[in-house]
Amino acid sequence: MSTNIMDTVEANLAAPMEKLMEDLRLVVENAEELLLATANQSGESAESARARIQETMNEAKKHLLSAEKVVMHQTRHAIKATDQYVHENPWKMIGLAACAGAIIGMLVAKR
Repeated sequence: MSTNIMDTVEANLAAPMEKLMEDLRLVVENAEELLLATANQSGESAESARARIQETMNEAKKHLLSAEKVVMHQTRHAIKATDQYVHENPWKMIGLAACAGAIIGMLVAKR
């Protein structure tokens, strides 16, 4: 049962993170396309700029992959730790949920 909960939470957290990573990949791809589009431009400054952009893009790709791995690892670790805590302290969590529900109920009733 805890695996189902962890899978659901992980899936809910993974979707926005995947969207962010996909957006960053798209930015990198667009920059690469821009770099290729300016390949026919001549001149020392254009060549220098292309070389710097290419170097920066390669570094950005490496950092993006590294960051993605770290974020996914930390997310999984947080999910597992939360799941373990809830299983070790079920009555605390039930009490916390009841208090939160009572507070929300009182706030809604005031309106």
